[in-house]
Amino acid sequence: MRIVLDRARCEGHGLCEEAAPQLMHLDDDGELVLDREEAGQADAALANAAARVCPVAALRVE
Repeated sequence: MRIVLDRARCEGHGLCEEAAPQLMHLDDDGELVLDREEAGQADAALANAAARVCPVAALRVE
C-alpha cells in the first residue's frame, strides 16, 4: 500500500496527522511530512482514515 500526498492541495489542517500520527506529521512550517510513503497492511486502516478526514482530499491510498 502506498500513501500519496498532493502537496499543491495540502493546506496543513492537521486532521490527517491526528488520524495517523504513526505515518505522518506536520513540520515546524505546517507542512505535512509523510514519515512512511509505503505502509503495510497493519497501517492500512490508519492511512485510509487519514485520507477520509482530509478536507481538501490531498491524500490518497493506492
